[in-house]
Amino acid sequence: MAEAPRLTESASAVFAVLAQAGTATRPQLASLAGLSKPTVSSAVAELESARLAAHSGTASGATGRSAAVYGLGPAAGAVLAVDLGPALTRVRGCALDGTLLAQATGSRDEAADVVREAVFALPDGAPLRSIVVAVGDVTAEQDGAGARPATAKAGPVFDAMAVALPKGVPVHLENNVNCAALAELHEGAARGRASFGYLRIGVGIGLGIVVGGQVLRGANGAAGELARLPYPWDEGVQPRQDALEEYIGARSLVRRAADAWPEADGPCPRTPDELFALAQEGRAAARTVVDRHAADIGRLAAAVTAVLDPGLIVLGGSTGADPQLLAGVRAEMARLSWPTEVVSSTVGDLGTVVGASRLAVARGVQTVTDVARAKD
Repeated sequence: MAEAPRLTESASAVFAVLAQAGTATRPQLASLAGLSKPTVSSAVAELESARLAAHSGTASGATGRSAAVYGLGPAAGAVLAVDLGPALTRVRGCALDGTLLAQATGSRDEAADVVREAVFALPDGAPLRSIVVAVGDVTAEQDGAGARPATAKAGPVFDAMAVALPKGVPVHLENNVNCAALAELHEGAARGRASFGYLRIGVGIGLGIVVGGQVLRGANGAAGELARLPYPWDEGVQPRQDALEEYIGARSLVRRAADAWPEADGPCPRTPDELFALAQEGRAAARTVVDRHAADIGRLAAAVTAVLDPGLIVLGGSTGADPQLLAGVRAEMARLSWPTEVVSSTVGDLGTVVGASRLAVARGVQTVTDVARAKD
């Protein structure tokens, strides 16, 4: 990673607002940064000298006068976002203004190769400023080794992928559900909402908690780890760790369909997608299993609402986002909880990598603006 140049405080402030705006004139930068026009002119000159900003065109104002438009320069660099999903690895490379520069997708087992493909596709000479890796796990700091997944859920696949990450670049790990919640907040079903819960149901289960526009991580980074809810509570049955995830997760959903499937209905669905497709066709056995799944999710959503009262629950994940579940979840919520809006995710499968990209961009900008600032 190329070391970012030392910047004055005013240049750092202008760089940050330019990265957020994408392009801007000097008067616009002055307004956004809350600085005087002479200070902004000096800051822009400093950024141009460091190749962190560059002239990108002109814009005509209301008076007919043209003004220079600036964007990020070639030295601003890029960031990398990696989604280590349960089945697929998705990687995106972005400029510090969020522009997509490269992307690659492959299987979970091919994670290292997918990372290498995306890094290779980045523009030549663009310094890499930060890397965010989204994992389906709680993360923990290891003595002298930085952060890594805390359990075997994601630990081995992370270690296998990490060998492909460029050396010397700050790496931040974030829970995949938290990343998807950020995508819903900024680009999806929760836009304009300061607080909500993002309930992901797929191979596993998880909750992204957003309060006041910020993700709630908890004292151990484990806020929203619904798999750890004690389950079952039946008399004489000892609750087991992760038992709720085993019950609601996609694998158990398919097993329940197999147990209930009548021979007269032909071959049993082997995947959740096949099950939901048959339910959409009106097959009674499939519809019964899907309706029960909706009720189970509704009960989990009611438990979340009892603790958080978020006002909005966004349903996501490989099964949770299916629109066939929405009516059943809403009905169970209405029966068990106080009024809470329930909607389906609108960012879909890309939510995690989209949210991870947003985090990576924010950290990349911070890397540039926080490096040993000189005083004005």
